[in-house]
Amino acid sequence: MKLPVMPPVAPMLAKAVTALPEGDYSYEPKWDGFRSIIFRDGDELEIGSRNEKPMTRYFPELVDALKANLPQRCVVDGEIILISESGKRLDFEVLQQRIHPAASRVKLLAEKTPAAFVAFDLLALDDTGFMDRPYAERRSALEAALAHAAAPVYLTSRTTDPGTAQRWFSEFEGAGLDGIVAKPLTDPYQPGKRTMAKYKHERTADCVLAGYRVHKSGPDAVGSLLLGLYNADGELTNVGVAGAFSMARRRELFAELQPLVSDSADHPWTADKQDTGTRTPRNSEGSRWSGGKDLSFVPLRPERVVEVKYDHMEGERFRHTAQFLRWRPDRSPDSCTYSQLEEPVKFDLAEVLTAPAGT
Repeated sequence: MKLPVMPPVAPMLAKAVTALPEGDYSYEPKWDGFRSIIFRDGDELEIGSRNEKPMTRYFPELVDALKANLPQRCVVDGEIILISESGKRLDFEVLQQRIHPAASRVKLLAEKTPAAFVAFDLLALDDTGFMDRPYAERRSALEAALAHAAAPVYLTSRTTDPGTAQRWFSEFEGAGLDGIVAKPLTDPYQPGKRTMAKYKHERTADCVLAGYRVHKSGPDAVGSLLLGLYNADGELTNVGVAGAFSMARRRELFAELQPLVSDSADHPWTADKQDTGTRTPRNSEGSRWSGGKDLSFVPLRPERVVEVKYDHMEGERFRHTAQFLRWRPDRSPDSCTYSQLEEPVKFDLAEVLTAPAGT
């Protein structure tokens, strides 16, 4: 492989903002998948990742699709996504299952749950490097390069109108997207730097604290808090974790939570309840990109309520680690149900993938 831009390349990143910036920006959907930079030189193709390690072996079906739809020699930045069986929204949880060490499993998943690729930046084409050129020029060249691309390779939608971007922010969440990215039209491509802006949904929820995981530093510190919500059948369902504490706070939490430690077999997430269909910390994460991760936890009596901040849901659970806000002694655990969560407006993913390139 011999290209003007060679792997590995750290992708350009975005910093979080609380409102959409206005000015000379391109506004684009924030895709919920695996960030990837594609390097192609004829029959040679490598799928790079955010951590700069190749993911080529995990997506053999994409290798063929990218060769059929990308220029012979190019470097393209984008996102690997997985479209749900219904075709109406993204499914990140199933996408995570694609990262598997067994070649036979990779082959099976490539056939059963094929991925797609959404392109949104151009780093090189033929013998020309584009990284030092403004984004407006890179985007124009990318549109020309992918003018005849077809599914499962897409060109991301974009607009320069803040009003349209704000509407997308509200509508596209219903298709599984998690916000809007604003890209300065005059900026060059800057690997590893947060020169773009990401505007994401932020919400709060009152959850039942039902356990914790021990921190890797030792048994006297909390790694993460395990959160639950009661479903319509009255079962406590695992919805994710809250983390990102200072070490001092981790030790404070450990001491604070010891009186709640439960040895009771009646705890809703104990081992004998793993096969009941209720989402628990073990069966909800065992299928994720966890490898040999220790999924054990310390059960707590589900008596305390915690308010957390989250961005959006992926099925029944929080898509990302939630942020601890405060204890809620004024709330009873049985009031912590899914009914409190805001329902995003339903929106068909096909309308995002086939939207016009500019507005």
